[in-house]
Amino acid sequence: MHKKTDTDKNLFTSRSAPEQEQIRRALALLALIPEDPGYHRPTGIEVASILKDYHVDIKTLLAALLSDPRLPHLPAAPDIRALFGDTVAALVKDVNWLNTLTVYSTEMAHKPNQAETLRRMLLSMTQDVRAVLIKLAYRIHRLRSLPKETYELRHFIAQETLDIYAPIANRLGIHQFKWELEDMAFRYLEPQVYRQIAKSLANNRVQRENCINNFIGLLQHHLAEESISNTCYGRPKHIYSIWKKMQRKQLDIDELYDLLAVRVIVDNLTHCYTVLGIVHSLWQYIPKEFDDYIANPKGNGYQSLHTVILDPDGNRIEVQIRTQEMHDYAELGVAAHWSYKKAANKPRLWTKALPLYANCWKKSLTKRL
Repeated sequence: MHKKTDTDKNLFTSRSAPEQEQIRRALALLALIPEDPGYHRPTGIEVASILKDYHVDIKTLLAALLSDPRLPHLPAAPDIRALFGDTVAALVKDVNWLNTLTVYSTEMAHKPNQAETLRRMLLSMTQDVRAVLIKLAYRIHRLRSLPKETYELRHFIAQETLDIYAPIANRLGIHQFKWELEDMAFRYLEPQVYRQIAKSLANNRVQRENCINNFIGLLQHHLAEESISNTCYGRPKHIYSIWKKMQRKQLDIDELYDLLAVRVIVDNLTHCYTVLGIVHSLWQYIPKEFDDYIANPKGNGYQSLHTVILDPDGNRIEVQIRTQEMHDYAELGVAAHWSYKKAANKPRLWTKALPLYANCWKKSLTKRL
C-alpha cells in the first residue's frame, strides 16, 4: 500500500478545493497498489511531482497520477473515464501507449532519418500535447533511476532519449526538460567525458563567478541610472551543450571562451532594447553573434535578445535579454500556457503563441525536428 509522503501533500499546493478532492480520489486509487521494493520504474506520483512545478492544469496532473503503469494490473482496474471524465481518460490512454512503445532501436543513432520518422509518428499519433508533456516527465524520472538498471539498459534508454525525447522537448520549447534529458543521457553514454567537463567547470568556477559578478555589477549600476527594474544573474551552460560545441568547433574546453552567460529580465519590450543598447555601449560586442529572436521568434515561439560581448580581460560573455513573460515561455514552453492561465492579471502568452505552436506541429510532419 502507498504511504503518504510530503510529495503527496505538495500536489495540493495552489489547487482549488474541487481540484484537491479530485487529487485525493486519484491518490486513493494509487493507494490500492501493493508495495514492491523491487519496482524501479517511475510511478504516477513521482511523475506528477515533476509536473507540478510547471503549473500544469488539473487534468494533466490527474492523468500523470493515473497513468501509473501498475494501475491497470489491479484485480479490479478502475474505470478512469467514469471517475474522471473523457479528457483525463484519453490522456491516460495516450500516455500508456507512449510508455509501452518499443519501436526504437540503437541503430537509429546512426540513421537520423529513421529517428526523424519515429519522432513524427509520436507527435502525429498523440491526440493531446499534454500526453507528450507527461511522457517527457516519465522519461526524466526514468533517467534519474537508471543507476539501478543494467549497463545495456542504461545505454539504450540514454541513446533513445538523445535521439527521440530531447528533440521533442526542444520542439515544445520546454528547455528545462531538454537540458535535463540531454545532460542525464550524456552522463550515461559518455561518463568519462561528462566527468572531465564537470571537473573543468568546477575548477574554474571562482574565475567565472568573478567575471560574471563584475559584469552584472557594472550593468546594474547603469540600469539603475536609467530607472530600469531588472533581474540579472549568471546562467550556467549545461554540459551536453558544451560538449556539442567542443565537437562542432574541434576545440578542448580550455579553448572555449563563451562558457560565461548572463540573463537579464526586464519589465517590458522597450526596456529589452534599451538594455541591449546599454550593453553594446559599455562593452565591445561581436556582431555575428547577435540574434534578435524578439522580432524573429524561433519556430517554437521562443523570444529573447542574444548578444556576445568581450569584457576588459577578453572573456566572451553571452547576454540574453527578455521580459518575464518571454522568460517563462522560454523555460516552460508549452507548459507556460497553464502558468499564465492561472494569472488573470497577466497577458495570455499562450494566445499569442498558439499559432506558432500549430505551425510547429504541422511542420513536424513534413520537416526534420
